[in-house]
Amino acid sequence: MRKRIFVLAALAVYLELVFHLYMGLDMRYAPVFLCAAAAWGLLATAVVLLLPRKVRRAVGAVITLLMTVVYMAECICKVILQQYYQIIGGLETAAGNHLGDYSAAVWGALAENIPGILLMVVLPLGAYFLATRETKKDPGEADIDGQADSDVKKEKRTEWKQAVLAFVAACVFGAACLAAVFLLPWKGDINPAYLARTDLYTDDQVEQLGLGTMLLQDVRHSIFGTPGETMPQVEEAAEGQQEPEEPVYDYNQMDIDFEGLAAAASSDEERWLSEYFGSVQPAQQNEYTGMFEGYNVIFITAEGFSGYMIDPELTPTLYKMSTEGFVFKNFYSPLHFTSTSGGEFQDLTGLYPRAGFPVSLTESGKQSTYLPFTLANVLNGEGYTSIGYHFNQNMYGRELSHPNLGYEWRQADACARPVTKETDEGGREYWPQSDDYMVQQTFEDYVDKEPFNIYYLTISMHLPYGYDSNEMSRRNWDQVASLPYSDKTKAYLAAGLELEKGLTDLVSKLEEAGIADHTLIAMAPDHVPYSDLDILEELAGRDFGSDSVETLDEENVSLDVYKNTWILWSAGMEEPVEVEKVCSQVDILPTLLNLLGAEYDSRMLAGIDVLSDQEGMAVFFSRSWITDQGTYSRYTEEFQPAPDVEMTEEEKNVYVENKKYLADCRLRLGELIIETDYYRKALP
Repeated sequence: MRKRIFVLAALAVYLELVFHLYMGLDMRYAPVFLCAAAAWGLLATAVVLLLPRKVRRAVGAVITLLMTVVYMAECICKVILQQYYQIIGGLETAAGNHLGDYSAAVWGALAENIPGILLMVVLPLGAYFLATRETKKDPGEADIDGQADSDVKKEKRTEWKQAVLAFVAACVFGAACLAAVFLLPWKGDINPAYLARTDLYTDDQVEQLGLGTMLLQDVRHSIFGTPGETMPQVEEAAEGQQEPEEPVYDYNQMDIDFEGLAAAASSDEERWLSEYFGSVQPAQQNEYTGMFEGYNVIFITAEGFSGYMIDPELTPTLYKMSTEGFVFKNFYSPLHFTSTSGGEFQDLTGLYPRAGFPVSLTESGKQSTYLPFTLANVLNGEGYTSIGYHFNQNMYGRELSHPNLGYEWRQADACARPVTKETDEGGREYWPQSDDYMVQQTFEDYVDKEPFNIYYLTISMHLPYGYDSNEMSRRNWDQVASLPYSDKTKAYLAAGLELEKGLTDLVSKLEEAGIADHTLIAMAPDHVPYSDLDILEELAGRDFGSDSVETLDEENVSLDVYKNTWILWSAGMEEPVEVEKVCSQVDILPTLLNLLGAEYDSRMLAGIDVLSDQEGMAVFFSRSWITDQGTYSRYTEEFQPAPDVEMTEEEKNVYVENKKYLADCRLRLGELIIETDYYRKALP
């Protein structure tokens, strides 16, 4: 047994290797993650060898079981939620959410990944028990209880030597791993050396350092803290701008002494924020500034919505609103960390969420982070009534985050005025809930409280998509049954029809109340249906290039998969306004603030006013980006100019370096603002 217990180290290497191959991860980093797996596998071996002989096999079995379950669980998390979960950072979020809502998706993912269960659970467990089974003793071999004292001592010395050998081997492999991380000539900004020093970008940590290392690193960071990251060096004029032509407009900025804030900063992060904001060119106001000043506002974050589903006949209200208001032809909804909560954070704060735990929106509520530029916090100061609705249980700590955003928050529980969910005749709550029902139940709350600012977080288009697993799909099935799509795509469209019905009723009610022409409706997704790429490919009529329809691997998938529809419409608009500029979810808030004529500082958000003369930019989770001038891939480190753009090689290099710097800065703002509560210090 003492020799065969080295099977733990072999299984650690096996699981890491099979996991990478099964998940289609880059094998260039094998020297790193295989050495790391060998190191922590051998360390576990050393510990087990020091245990009493009678319990070694059982402890080894428990360790093997834990390893197999964790690797398979992370596989399922990636398929369903498009992210890997850290142990400590992710447990609190998982515990606070109602995972029963995902039960159908979990069972479906398990059924579709039976080969993975065999490779990463059944086979390793079988190999362990086979390798450590008790064999028949030789005729002259005695039990340890019957051995002489000298034999027992010799046995123990041997075991100690083997434990020391395993520990030394673990150190050797650990050193080899570190050498591979820091000495090999890795390319790119996100490489093993960078990832070894951060708790961000768990997907890249898993791919480059290994799943086991990512989880152990999370434990280490939770106990000892994260090593300080080098902040980008602040450049002069982070964003260039041409001299304005007549008429001359003011700038959306406030009187803030960033130099003084930098000098008085209590941390490097706070100082960097002040220096960065002081270097940014503010956005100039424009012909659309104040266009909707004093209007009622209804903002909708649409769960799992993709504009590829919009059809003039199937979804006439969505089609009308997306073509007769502001028409953003190059709007993207990048999938950043924690899907729905990350999408909400972009929509509502104009900032990117932290690329790892803790969840940014949740943390802002826990810390009561001062967020003065959210729609509710701005409009509340102008006499608006701000109410937010979500017809689901409390998830992601919204009972704290959304009141902190400025809304009187109403959901199914954990709030002062819980909503009543729709049920069948037997009292069973429908899953998911109806967006149309939400509108019907809430409109009277605010219709006579003008000016009002209402926030709806929808739920009808939540995964999974199937006739038997989604009540909204079943409810609207007859309308999609004859369409030339797969059943899953039909189910997605049918679920979307409940959102269509809700919008139709909302517009009708506004018209009946005589307030439609001075009510602004904005709608954007939280994220695309990220684990069902085949749905998007069917609706778009094209292949997005991913090796798997279940995962959005930004190294291989076309970024057009994130191309989406941002609705910005009022019945009072006389003609549509077409906007070609590249934009994304973080741009929604500054654009709305400008249209509403609100006071804000455009330098202090990650997004821009899309209607200003600043260049458009969409930054993705991988740190690839698209601008009006072209597309940059973080993986190939290549920039492809837009079709009508010509650049010399030197111009291209300068442009790429400037935009890479800007993308890196913008991605960090949300995290650092929450960490330092910067707005409270800059805008007391």
